[in-house]
Formats: sequence, C-alpha cells, structure tokens
Amino acid sequence: MPITPFEIMMAKVWSMGLVVLVVSGLSLMLMVKGVLGVPIEGSIPLFMLGVALSLFATTSIGIFMGTLARSMPQLGLLMILVLLPLQMLSGGSTPRESMPQMVQDIMLTMPTTHFVSLAQAILYRGAGFGIVWPQFLTLLAIAVLSS
Repeated sequence: MPITPFEIMMAKVWSMGLVVLVVSGLSLMLMVKGVLGVPIEGSIPLFMLGVALSLFATTSIGIFMGTLARSMPQLGLLMILVLLPLQMLSGGSTPRESMPQMVQDIMLTMPTTHFVSLAQAILYRGAGFGIVWPQFLTLLAIAVLSS
C-alpha cells in the first residue's frame, strides 16, 4: 500500500517538531544555563510544554499557508511576508507596549506573541501554570483554528 501525501507531510512535521523540541531543551540547559550562566527561575517541563504547544500552533499556520500557496516559490514568499513581522512584532526584541495599539491588537492573534509572553513569565519570573494558562489556552485555540 503506497504512502499518502498526508503521511509524508505528517512524518516531516513530527520529525522536525521533535528536533526543534529537543534542541530547544538542550540549548536552554547547555547554553543559557550552563555557558551563559543565566538563572532559570521557572519550571523547565512547563516551558517545554509551551514550546510544544507553540510548535503545534506555528506548524498549523504554516500548513494553512501551504494550502493557500499554489507553488513552493509562492509559499516561500508568503512565509517571508508572514514570519518576519511575526518575529519582529512578537515582543521578544521590542516590548509590545512600545508598539502602536493597533499593532498590539493584531499581534494578539499570533502564536509568537503568546509564546514570548509565557516563555518570559516562566523562565525569568518563575511563573507557574496558574499564571500562564491564558497563554497556553490562546496558543491551543490558534492551533485548532489554523488546522
């Protein structure tokens, strides 16, 4: 029985997702905590759960964009147009509070904004699930709505 395109896509998504998850954990422990000596205040497993959920949400958006594009070059251009603003406006480099209110409101619909918020809360401030559950719920909603 031949392999379907869906099975090929899911194999790539799961394998790359697992690689990103493992590398995120290793780089956090080895580089951030070990080499750089940055103290990590919160729960590593809770952060890794956030990484997994963020991967799910981001992958869902990527697959959705893949259904809109008619070719790989078109998908590449679409990804550049979407991913660059997502990264720049997520709050990781520049505080969201310094952005215009309209941009802040638009970015609340994007997974990167919620991931940056939960990662900062968990890793820097030691927040538990009781504090970051709204970000987890929003990431889950974005993932489900995009898939």
